[in-house]
Amino acid sequence: MDINGYSNGYAEYKNTFHPFQDGNGRLSRVLTTLLLLQAGYAYVPYCSLESIIEQNKQGYYLALRQTQGTIRTESPQWGAWVLFFLRSLDAQMSRLKAKVEREKLILAVLPELSLQLLELAKERGRITVKDTVILTNANRNTIKLHLQKLVAAGHLTRQGRVGVFGIAWREQLG
Repeated sequence: MDINGYSNGYAEYKNTFHPFQDGNGRLSRVLTTLLLLQAGYAYVPYCSLESIIEQNKQGYYLALRQTQGTIRTESPQWGAWVLFFLRSLDAQMSRLKAKVEREKLILAVLPELSLQLLELAKERGRITVKDTVILTNANRNTIKLHLQKLVAAGHLTRQGRVGVFGIAWREQLG
């Protein structure tokens, strides 16, 4: 199924089925995300399509109403919805490109050990000084210094106990 098929499927669901009193829009966006992932659309996990739609709610509801008015006719008019959906996907891709460029700039100036620490935090969700000493074979004090700089730069956040750091990197990408 091509992207128009997914867009039409989303609109069909949104326009005709409302199984719940609340949350139908969120459910339809989750289903759309699932369909896009199944179709190989790789941007979904890195940049929220839902946030793009949320920022353009007026256009979203206008396209939805235009499609809803024709959905039960012999020739439904999908144009407004498909155009809105494709513009949203284009905005998502543009946002992701900008984020990737920012990441490249950030990564270009970080020392190798800091990059290793960020990668470990991304893989694990959180890291400890003790774990990173074992995993990198670097000096404990050197690791602490790099972690402090990464926290100060906003790349990592301190979490709970002393010496536990969480990744803030996804927030910059997401």
